[in-house]
Amino acid sequence: MIKIENLKKSFGTTIACNIPELTINNRDILGLVGNNGAGKTTLFRMLLDLLKPDEGTVALDGINPAESEEWKATTGSYIDEGFLIDFLTPEEYFAFIGKITNMTQAQVDERLKDFERLAGGEIFGQKKLIRNLSAGNKQKVGIISALFNRPKLVILDEPFNFLDPSSQNILKHVLTDYNHKTGATILISSHNLQHTIDISTRITLLEKGQIIKDMPNEDGSARAELENYFETEA
Repeated sequence: MIKIENLKKSFGTTIACNIPELTINNRDILGLVGNNGAGKTTLFRMLLDLLKPDEGTVALDGINPAESEEWKATTGSYIDEGFLIDFLTPEEYFAFIGKITNMTQAQVDERLKDFERLAGGEIFGQKKLIRNLSAGNKQKVGIISALFNRPKLVILDEPFNFLDPSSQNILKHVLTDYNHKTGATILISSHNLQHTIDISTRITLLEKGQIIKDMPNEDGSARAELENYFETEA
């Protein structure tokens, strides 16, 4: 469970986050939506202790990420390509992740088989450094790295960005299957309403750092309300 209380963050006179209370339950797939500048990435960065709040607290299963690193062993995340070690090849990068998490190379190789469809034959065996991959393939490497150690909490910022339509659909299946098989909690932010509605069990709408709506989305039930809010078809 993630619990947020009185969380505030400002940059100068701009309020980036002002959330009095938010609880995200275990097994939720929560889609965080909102226009540019809504505060989605700011919220994720505070959850991951990459940005200090001005006020308030965050608790991941009762752990304040600013006060303990225990949460890191059970959390996988990808915000942007700054999370990657771009002077390695993808194979070297995942071998490194395996090494620091006490996996054998055989275990690393076996785990990567789970992501062959998402990789699409464009990441592994190409003898390319991550820095030389396309934006879409860097995105895939980041997403795979977030899921690699089977975390119980996954945080992905704009995961559908840069992916072609086929890869976007594959990613939707990867995330929903991962949630069903592991019971993990998944948080995604996205400008793509269609994909967010398709996979989320719950949707939270942010604008100017504040929660405007927090709604269940069983069987896409939030679609009409979101379409009405954004005055567009999801």
